[in-house]
Amino acid sequence: MNRNKYVFAQLVEFMNGDKFRHLVDKYDGNRYVKHFTCWNQLLALMFGQLSNRECLRDLIVVLGAHQSKCFHLGLGRKPIAKTTFASANQNRDYRIFEEFAFYMMEQTRKKRVTDIFKIGGNVYAFDSTTIPLCLSVFGWAKFRKKKGGVKAHVLYDVEAQVPAYYHITTASIHDSKVMPEIPYQTGAYYIFDRGYNNFKELYRIQRLESFFVVRAKRNLQYKCVKWKRRLLKNVLTDAEINLTIYKSHKDYPENLRLVRYYDEEQDREFLFLTNAMHLTALQVADLYKNRWQIELFFKWLKQHLKIKKFWGATENAVRIQISAAITAYCLVAIVQHDMQLQRSTYEVLQILSISLTDKTPLRDLFDKTYFNNVTDRFGPLIPGLFD
Repeated sequence: MNRNKYVFAQLVEFMNGDKFRHLVDKYDGNRYVKHFTCWNQLLALMFGQLSNRECLRDLIVVLGAHQSKCFHLGLGRKPIAKTTFASANQNRDYRIFEEFAFYMMEQTRKKRVTDIFKIGGNVYAFDSTTIPLCLSVFGWAKFRKKKGGVKAHVLYDVEAQVPAYYHITTASIHDSKVMPEIPYQTGAYYIFDRGYNNFKELYRIQRLESFFVVRAKRNLQYKCVKWKRRLLKNVLTDAEINLTIYKSHKDYPENLRLVRYYDEEQDREFLFLTNAMHLTALQVADLYKNRWQIELFFKWLKQHLKIKKFWGATENAVRIQISAAITAYCLVAIVQHDMQLQRSTYEVLQILSISLTDKTPLRDLFDKTYFNNVTDRFGPLIPGLFD
């Protein structure tokens, strides 16, 4: 069936075009558009991400070289002008691409659903990564006096190893200020680093009957209410506490659990706060240890997809490109899952990047391509997407 189709066209079949067209109609994205539609724009962005294009001019040159194939790739019949592409990135509603990225993340998570921790709920890590920008070009993204940047705040499904939600802000916004944007689920577990000691938001998680594990700050002030005397190996403290600072106690009036854990590998002590009274202290420490997977995800995304060099200078263009990168990531993960490929995501992406305009069936492409001693340098802590 795919014998005469280009590799890129075969990849597009893994995306729900009807869903995207519904979003285009919702935001009236194709109003006054004659040739370069929102669907053409999305596929051009995806082609640039998967083929590792450095800039918009680079992408336009490559598409021009394959102009005879563009219609069959889904990019339209007419050549794409650089000004047309730049104008589309600047003016078309970024929510079309953002909500489609959310849809792709949801579909990927459903396919990769697992229950690794066996604790009766989904496990999420929430953190942000800063993307530096030139302030003279991206004047809207002021960070410091002479620096610019944006932050991608990501809710990461630790078990499925796929992002579940993301929110884009300027880099000047503190991480804890974005916690109200998180779409919390009842019974789920949320893991935070030290920058998220926002007790008002943590108490909101408690009221939603969900659970959190957050690394405590060094200046935490509290009094012990109850503590365990028989402790597991490397657990130095396991106690119920009450916050003593007036504002902290007002924001979180109930008792918290404090776990102090010694990590032999790093020769360090960690102090955790949680409302998960039913877990063992080692389970609490293990949940926080797996928070590191979101850092690996950020590193992988920045190294293998284009979210550090942007193809437009406006906020709208930046948001669209980040959405396209997340969509490309999910597409590769879906292909890897549906075709049951015994390759790392790095290998899949590298094979695709040099084969987008070939007419090889995807199954033959992956079965007949051999990589010797190629591994993903930034693999996860547990089996999953980057195997």
